[in-house]
Amino acid sequence: MDRKRQFLIAAMAAAVVAGGTLLPAGGEDRNEKLKGNDANIRDHAALLVREGREIFRFDTFGSEAFWGGALRLHEAIAGAANGGIGPGVGPRAALSLGLKVDADALPPDLVASVKAGAINLDDPAVTLALLKLDAVVGVKGLFDTEGKLRSVGIQCALCHSTVDKSFETAAIPAGNIGKRLDGWPARQLNVGAIIASAPTVKPLADLLGVDEAAVRRVVLSWGPGKFDASLILDGKAFRPDGKPGAVLIPAAYGLAGVSQHTYTGWGGVSHWNALVANLEMGGSGTFWDPRLNDSSRFPIAAKAGFGNRRAEKDLITGKLAALQLYQLAIPAPGGERSPFDFGARRGEELFNGKARCSSCHVPPLYTEPGWNMHTPEEIGIDAFQAQRSPDGRYRTTPLGGLSTRQEGGFYHDGRFGTLRDVVDHYDRHLKLGLSEQEITDLIAFLRTL
Repeated sequence: MDRKRQFLIAAMAAAVVAGGTLLPAGGEDRNEKLKGNDANIRDHAALLVREGREIFRFDTFGSEAFWGGALRLHEAIAGAANGGIGPGVGPRAALSLGLKVDADALPPDLVASVKAGAINLDDPAVTLALLKLDAVVGVKGLFDTEGKLRSVGIQCALCHSTVDKSFETAAIPAGNIGKRLDGWPARQLNVGAIIASAPTVKPLADLLGVDEAAVRRVVLSWGPGKFDASLILDGKAFRPDGKPGAVLIPAAYGLAGVSQHTYTGWGGVSHWNALVANLEMGGSGTFWDPRLNDSSRFPIAAKAGFGNRRAEKDLITGKLAALQLYQLAIPAPGGERSPFDFGARRGEELFNGKARCSSCHVPPLYTEPGWNMHTPEEIGIDAFQAQRSPDGRYRTTPLGGLSTRQEGGFYHDGRFGTLRDVVDHYDRHLKLGLSEQEITDLIAFLRTL
């Protein structure tokens, strides 16, 4: 028996070394042998993910009618020399606003010119050329037959994508041009400054019942990586302490299995996609949420009829399924973890034990399975942002990819600048009694997520 056991172990080891598997015969290609309805499900899922990626990256949902037609943002981008107004926006200025360039969309000759420093980064005409290539992440330029920029729309990727650091030159630091990273929050993007640069913000001023100067002051107060989606619902531009009501742009990765999509609930991925595409992006579609008819909580939305929006041409609804599946398919980027990182291993024990983190951040989702919502009192913070939502609660944010979204701070509004600040808050609020070494170990583990 010993010899047989040794032979079996040796055979198994040889199979692993040779790259084989221990699955039953044919198991390695079982998915390829699916037939009938099983094959239909597999192929349908693959098709939706491909379609969803295209929608996420390139579909404007008709938002050019708002950003171009109403705000006339394209005129400010083009500049007077290219048929617009003012100085225009060159690549350097665009990058300073946190916009990113998709390296895969650049032809080889342009890449060579950029690396050689032969491109004028202050020339708006270069920005227009990038828009024609669909190279500006999250922004779509629409041109007439003579090549003049006639409008501009935005895409999901504007706020929920960035690029890697694979492209770097002396004039352009790494992280501005690169390969797309879908789902990553655009924490350098200054949405407010982009809005404020439009020739007019009268449509927003009319909606909110204020003048254009007030709108510009509000949006400029947000700063990089923040956006106030609730402003056009309740009109509350500032918190009681005078700070802006904007929140950090959230990650759109690692959402599979997660019940609520935003910091304060509202609904799942598809609900928020529909709300954002219709109301925030200014797209053309159908949206139904009677909770927005509550004039005491959402006076702006109730007056505007946002709870029952019916566009004559629906460019959104038919795309929600594919968009949802693609977003759910985006994995959270994991942090680095070494088997010899004993501090992180101790931190994981604390996470699941004394520190009580896993009572809410349940592994491997790192949020609660089910209705993952808590009152402000439970987590020890003010209720301002929670009260701007239907349920008056905060979501347990999934921690997957935590190590990649530290820019801008933590919590919905970035109030905690570091992970140490977060741990210290819960140590006090929950009276955990963590030692300095335990805090260090717990943070080491969090950085691996």
